[in-house]
Amino acid sequence: MDKILEMKNINKRFYGVQALKDVNLAINRGEVHVLVGENGAGKSTLMKIISGAYQKDSGQIFIDNEEVINQSPLLMQHLGISIIYQEFNLISGISIAENIYLGREPLKKSGLVDWKKLYDKTAELLAKLGLDINPKTLVSKLSVAQQQFVEIAKALSFGAKLIIMDEPSATLTPKELERLFDVVKELKNNGVSIIYISHHLDEIFEIGDRVSVLRDGENVGTDNVENLDKDEIIKMMVGRRLDKTFPERNAKIGEVVLEIKNLERVDVLNDISFTLHKGEILGIAGLVGSGRTELVRALYGADVRDNAEIKLYNKSIKINSPRDSIRHGIGFLPEDRKQQGLVLGQSVKYNITLANLSNLVDRIFINKSKEKKEVANYVKKITIKTPSLLTMVKSLSGGNQQKVVLGKWLFTDSDILIFDEPTRGIDVGAKFEIYNLMNELTEQGKSIIMISSELPEIIGMSDRVLVMYKGSINGEFHRNELDQERIMKSAAGEV
Repeated sequence: MDKILEMKNINKRFYGVQALKDVNLAINRGEVHVLVGENGAGKSTLMKIISGAYQKDSGQIFIDNEEVINQSPLLMQHLGISIIYQEFNLISGISIAENIYLGREPLKKSGLVDWKKLYDKTAELLAKLGLDINPKTLVSKLSVAQQQFVEIAKALSFGAKLIIMDEPSATLTPKELERLFDVVKELKNNGVSIIYISHHLDEIFEIGDRVSVLRDGENVGTDNVENLDKDEIIKMMVGRRLDKTFPERNAKIGEVVLEIKNLERVDVLNDISFTLHKGEILGIAGLVGSGRTELVRALYGADVRDNAEIKLYNKSIKINSPRDSIRHGIGFLPEDRKQQGLVLGQSVKYNITLANLSNLVDRIFINKSKEKKEVANYVKKITIKTPSLLTMVKSLSGGNQQKVVLGKWLFTDSDILIFDEPTRGIDVGAKFEIYNLMNELTEQGKSIIMISSELPEIIGMSDRVLVMYKGSINGEFHRNELDQERIMKSAAGEV
């Protein structure tokens, strides 16, 4: 096969931890090569080495059979390698065209920007991707899916021969995902190679030609997709077979702990009422834009609301801010953990203790010994993979960052936990760990409200499900009534 990229015996260490160990990877021209592995397996580190963002400690990199020495982002881009990160590298306040050709704008003889040529070139790129969007449109006006395609267009503008896509489907609707697959297949047909990183194993069989699995910084196998099934891939990822996708629910459902009546927010939420029981996982389902996240943010006090009656253990309470929620024993794991759940530039220790520092104060100072002991306990309890308690959270994998957010709320000893997309961007092994933790928490008598876009997750983990449609609750189903068709009909507005 004609190899566009070959990596041999790649090694990389961070803070004494071996992130990659003798990794070999070869990418053929015009193939979709899916890269999978648990969080912390080394996927992102390997991709950053390919893109030039990180330097390898040892090993060799070949592009078009020529060895690359001292790779850098500029050099790798020049050689036809582009990477699209989960967090897009776009400037929201300028147009699509300006983003794509930033710093490379076509100029007139006078030295001024040739705007007509800039917009024409951008329109041509967008047309190749089947996008009917005005190149002058501000990026801030685009949907997540449209921004994804702008990133692909930018990669093509550099003449990319190999495009790395890091979790491109994480925030896409099924229709948008179908469009992304069409674009990937079209790129492949035009001879462009794709490295596609995903935690959604079904996607491997939809668009992949070959798959490589990383585990603990090593490539444990590469094979053609047709030679593998989901169970075999999971076994390669986690080093064992997972007999079940979801653990059994054994928690006893008790009294009503939280009651919401007539929660409203003009033009967003309409007269919402529901209850949450002790030991219960209450799932909230619905399509994108149905008001799921808006509901829990309004409940938590993160967003303003126009009306609501809230009772906790049958006593009326006021929640006007997140501080009020924390005081009443309600924790919130937001959908956007990086922006809203963590302080990325601070340590694991700092983030876990942040919401309950008063528990560590000895007179007027923080008891450092107690702080270290408490944090170490939670790191061990929820298996956060981190070199040390002082490691910056931004250097952890997505799954481990999610566990740090969870650790923060466990440290507050919250009785009610709101999980908004708790397993987004997390591999199957880490998902199962999160599910087990959720079960343990409810068995201890805590209650959980869980929002998820994944219907199997909603059905597999919920004791009861509320379905949102256009800012209202359109359906309620108990565990013995749950199936995908009924939930989807309700989410689409059907009674």
